[in-house]
Amino acid sequence: MKRLSTLTVFVMVLFALALHAQAQMEMPKPGPELKKLDMFAGSWIMDGDIKPGPMGPGGKMTENERCKWMDGGFFLVCHWDFKSSMGNGTETSYMGYDVDDKVYTFDAFNSMGEAVHAKGKVNGDTWTWTSDSKMAGQPVKTHFIMRVSTPTSYSVKYDMSQDGTTWTTLMDGKATKQK
Repeated sequence: MKRLSTLTVFVMVLFALALHAQAQMEMPKPGPELKKLDMFAGSWIMDGDIKPGPMGPGGKMTENERCKWMDGGFFLVCHWDFKSSMGNGTETSYMGYDVDDKVYTFDAFNSMGEAVHAKGKVNGDTWTWTSDSKMAGQPVKTHFIMRVSTPTSYSVKYDMSQDGTTWTTLMDGKATKQK
């Protein structure tokens, strides 16, 4: 019985120490890199042209995008509705920053069953998101380039390459922030 009481007291002391240590730990705060993503918060409309090629015959496309910060301020969550010659659908994406790799992250999932995982870098007014994926079972590299023209507009270009040196434009367009 005495052994059980000693064990109980020992566990309670450990629990109290753990609570005390947790109370002294500060909650993590978003780094300054995440402030650069702030410009994408809000509602956007993008008009684009899909080029004829591996994605189909080409045609016009429009996207309505609504982005806001997730609680905590570490991820910008965007919900998209899109209409294109390939079909209509929805997408949810998450943009953040990986402090270990020192790159921006973009993860998206859409109603066509696609998942995109890209890494991004910003240089001045140009964001470049790169990823490795497969098209028709073949490995391809893609990059999505966003050139910010004003705080309320940017142009986009989506390119693909099988060898990483010769690039084909799949889509280009312009996004405008809504008031």
